[in-house]
Amino acid sequence: MKTLALAMLAALCVSAASKTLDVYLIDVEGGKALLAISPAGESLLIDVGWPKLANREASTDRLVADLKAVGLKRLDTLVISHFDTDHMGDAPALAARFPIRRIVDHGALETSGKGVEARYHPYADLFHKIEHFPVKPGDSIAFKGAEITVVAAAGRVIDKPLKGGGAENPFCRSNKQADAIPQDAEDNASVGLLFTLGKFRMIDLADLEAHKDWDLVCPDNLIGRVDVYQVNVHGQFKGMSTALVNALHPRVAMMGNGARKGGDAETWPVLRATPGLEDIWQSHFSAAGGNDKNPPPDFIANLDPDPEPGKDDHKMLKLSARPDGSFTITNLRNNFSKTYPPVP
Repeated sequence: MKTLALAMLAALCVSAASKTLDVYLIDVEGGKALLAISPAGESLLIDVGWPKLANREASTDRLVADLKAVGLKRLDTLVISHFDTDHMGDAPALAARFPIRRIVDHGALETSGKGVEARYHPYADLFHKIEHFPVKPGDSIAFKGAEITVVAAAGRVIDKPLKGGGAENPFCRSNKQADAIPQDAEDNASVGLLFTLGKFRMIDLADLEAHKDWDLVCPDNLIGRVDVYQVNVHGQFKGMSTALVNALHPRVAMMGNGARKGGDAETWPVLRATPGLEDIWQSHFSAAGGNDKNPPPDFIANLDPDPEPGKDDHKMLKLSARPDGSFTITNLRNNFSKTYPPVP
């Protein structure tokens, strides 16, 4: 009996040591909702998708169902990357149905227009009732079992290289996106995060546009290389920077696009030309991209570009990362998986 008990204990220790950083790219139809669960079981959700609109269902029901489906009973941290409709959603409605321990954002509202003030006030009422932490570049976010570093917030970026960063970026010689392209102040206030688990690194810059994320990698690459790049601005071209993606040198790009939002056709060649990029995974088949500018079906969580109202399956992509730098991505629509071994 004693031998059996010791064997069981050893098995539990091995299981605990092999726990992964799990990341779920939740489908909110071109909004943003990315859930991370640390090896220690701590949870963090970036953004809550859409509120109820005339042409859209609220994302709240879907989020609550998905959070429960992965075994959560509460959220330790909710990060609201910025205060646009498709990211801020209806956070108070989510909090009313699913406990949230703390909220992180980029600080006080500093923009106006597009109804942002009306969205912000109910959200502010919520964070006054629970723990609330505005962050700045260089800060860390509590996430037991892994590390999260803030690389951008409130229109500013880190001013010193992170571990593995600091090298001159030769891709800065390429043309920066023209200043004539409209710039969205709230997009560029986004909280950008770097996740680290041992040798594994993943970056999520929310809606930083190309002229702003340039500051992270030019003239020097302050980030260094990453394994997984969560594509900026849902894959809209205004977030695409050759200097950024080439400097990051990701093995995989993951895109939280909608069927008809993001996944721009112009984005595809920028990503595909990235040295060392092995695959692109997407939340949706991009109608604008057509068959030539979408990945194979196994790499897309939701295939129907025009689902009937209420008939979209809202399938997720799941990433499981290990400290040795290896990771697996699974399409929860059909359970297709691909494992990326550690880099030698």
